[in-house]
Amino acid sequence: MVSTPTAPLVALLLAAGSARRFGSDKRVARLPDGRTLLRASLESARSAYADVRVILRPQDDSAALGLPADCRVIRSARCQEGMAHSLAAGITALQDSDAAVVAVLLGDMPLIRPQTLIALQQQAAAGRIVVPSYAGQRGHPVLFGRAFWPELLMLQGDQGARGVLQRHAQRLLEVPVADPGILVDVDNAQMLAALPAE
Repeated sequence: MVSTPTAPLVALLLAAGSARRFGSDKRVARLPDGRTLLRASLESARSAYADVRVILRPQDDSAALGLPADCRVIRSARCQEGMAHSLAAGITALQDSDAAVVAVLLGDMPLIRPQTLIALQQQAAAGRIVVPSYAGQRGHPVLFGRAFWPELLMLQGDQGARGVLQRHAQRLLEVPVADPGILVDVDNAQMLAALPAE
């Protein structure tokens, strides 16, 4: 079901955070079907996007996190300083690529439907930001055209990209989707246990 690109796209799966609210490394927490949370999120992204790269900490063992051997990994040397630095590491790694769009996904959101990811890519362009919404709430992933990458590189700490979205409201396309998974990030063990088995 991998999408036929309308604009060359690379997906970045952010997974270098500390997950303090979870109480342990939630990336290796097991879903009811036995997969790690990070593996499930990766497989969700790969079901729609041909090029998915995972942002990890420098010391992470990708195999121990349940990632397949062919997974493309980017190391974020400054990840302890916040999510913005992990995103910057990913954007920096893409500078020499021919990608026109980057899809920014989170490593703890395994329920996003493939058809949602494909629908977002179909609306993406180098000069546009695309964000999904469900029941009036914006969720993930957010797709940034290449025109906005320099601003993403300037973000600091745990500052998200909300400011970029606000500054470019006229170039932002909100796509309503029938997919509550765009709002579901697994923040604690109770939420993990409540996830449906495949």
